[in-house]
Amino acid sequence: MASLTVQNLPGAPIPVQAGQTLLQALHAAGHDWMHACGARGRCTTCRLDVLGGAESLAPPTAAEQRYHERGRLALTARLTCQAQLPSGDVVGRVPEATKLPHVRYC
Repeated sequence: MASLTVQNLPGAPIPVQAGQTLLQALHAAGHDWMHACGARGRCTTCRLDVLGGAESLAPPTAAEQRYHERGRLALTARLTCQAQLPSGDVVGRVPEATKLPHVRYC
């Protein structure tokens, strides 16, 4: 099974099932994660800074490509509401700008 490790969140790697977005996997694991547009790919608040394993992620969606082209999403970032991880492992971090005030980060 694929897994997501978020370096600045406590806990074990998060299992990601086939067909599941990273956001769905994060929520299933009990993590609260910013997603102001309701997980519709209309903002960038759910982004994850990818540090390793980007090649394991499914290709960027049209929404992600649009934000990349407009300079609103770094090429090393993905929207957790859009990105899927068919296999492999990804390591990332919650960006400072989208940290939630009630969550304890490492």
